[in-house]
Amino acid sequence: MQAKAILEVARENLAYYDRVLSVGRDRLSAGDISKVDMQRLDLQRAQYESDVMTAETNNRAAKIQLLQLLNSRAPVDQFDITGTFDYSESLLQPDELRRIALVSRPDLLAAAQAMDKAAADHRLAVANGSSDPTFSVDVGRNPPIPIYIGGSVSVPLRIFDRNQGEKARTEIDIHRTEQLHNTAIAQVYADIDSALNSLNGNITLLRTYKSKYLDEAAAIRDTISFAYQNGGASLLDFLNAQNDYRSTRLSYLNLVGSYFAAANQVNLAVGREVIQ
Repeated sequence: MQAKAILEVARENLAYYDRVLSVGRDRLSAGDISKVDMQRLDLQRAQYESDVMTAETNNRAAKIQLLQLLNSRAPVDQFDITGTFDYSESLLQPDELRRIALVSRPDLLAAAQAMDKAAADHRLAVANGSSDPTFSVDVGRNPPIPIYIGGSVSVPLRIFDRNQGEKARTEIDIHRTEQLHNTAIAQVYADIDSALNSLNGNITLLRTYKSKYLDEAAAIRDTISFAYQNGGASLLDFLNAQNDYRSTRLSYLNLVGSYFAAANQVNLAVGREVIQ
């Protein structure tokens, strides 16, 4: 989506510049500008053509990479994706993201399972260290006694508990897994806070670009272009305004790409997709 957006901007810039060149040729025919200025204008078009060619190459490379990730054999020229390449400010609150992460993060779930296993191992060690009584019953006849019934109970006296070390080891393991679980929770919180910090920083810049810088760059370009076409601005001012607009639009698109990268980090920190 970023490669497609950059390609669209490159084509728009080239189309706008071609309109400027058309006006410049009319001015050259009327003797309003010199041939050297027209040649400099025409030479500058190579930069916009190069931008379009580079954007087309990058867009095609992105398609090839996506097809590889999808394990698809579709022809590149017949494959395309649609969607809106822009940011969104509707985000979940940090507490809500943490709550989701506590039930979604695989490493946290593994740490909880390790705690349960340690507790089960300790119960097994305690059970193996206990003594089980032995019951026996004897039935018989011994004349002149017609029949007799007897029973006995034997309880072993364990002077040395050979399983005592296993009990201590499993009890230590319980505390160790609890600490690992607490560490995993702390890591989840740190990952979410760090990812949100990067995401909010991108949103702050994008908000400024969208509400101010993009409109200012377009207004300056159009104003300087109009002034140059009517002899009120120099060729250098016109070219600088064109480059500033181009750089501002590309910076905005790169920031949107950084926003999606930061959003993916938030999804990774939470353990599931919460930002699309």
